[in-house]
Amino acid sequence: MSLFRPASQLMVQYAQYHRSRRNIATHCVGIPLIVLSIGVLLQGPTWLWAGLPVTLAWALWGLTSLWYLSRGHALLGLSTVLVNGALIGLAHALPEWVGGWGWPVWQLGLAVFALGWFLQFVGHYFEGRKPAFVDDLSGLLVGPMFVVGEVLMRMGLLQRMRMDIERQAGVTR
Repeated sequence: MSLFRPASQLMVQYAQYHRSRRNIATHCVGIPLIVLSIGVLLQGPTWLWAGLPVTLAWALWGLTSLWYLSRGHALLGLSTVLVNGALIGLAHALPEWVGGWGWPVWQLGLAVFALGWFLQFVGHYFEGRKPAFVDDLSGLLVGPMFVVGEVLMRMGLLQRMRMDIERQAGVTR
C-alpha cells in the first residue's frame, strides 16, 4: 500500500483486512481510543505559534491533517481531520478532569493506549486475519480514516466508495 494513493484505494486495501462486523465494531472504539491516547501522551512540551499553544499532539494532528486532506476525497478527509481534532482536544482537557483522581495523566494515556490496541487485536481475532499495518505501516494512518468512513457510510454517505469496497474487498459478514 503506497502512502500517497487516493483515499478510495487506501480504503479498499484496508477493508480487505476488515470485513467482519465485529472487527469493524472493535475498531470503531479502539482506534479513537488510540488517537485519544496519543493526544494524552504527546501533550508536552508546549510552544507558542502565532500566539497559540502548540503541543506535539497538535503538531502531529496538523501533519496528518495535511495527509488526510490530500487523499482526494474532501468529505472523508475533512471528517477525519475534525474527528481526530476533537479527540486531541478532548485529550488536552483530560488533565483537568482526572486531576482529582490522583492518577498521573501519562498513566491514563498508557492505559487508554493499551485498551485501544487490545480491542484492535480482539477484532482481528474475530476476523481471523492479521492487522493491516503488519503488511504496510500506512495502515496506521488509514485506520482513523477507515473508522470515519464506516460511520459516514452507515449514515448513507460515501455510497460510491462503499460499492468500490464491496466489489473489491467483499461485503461485511
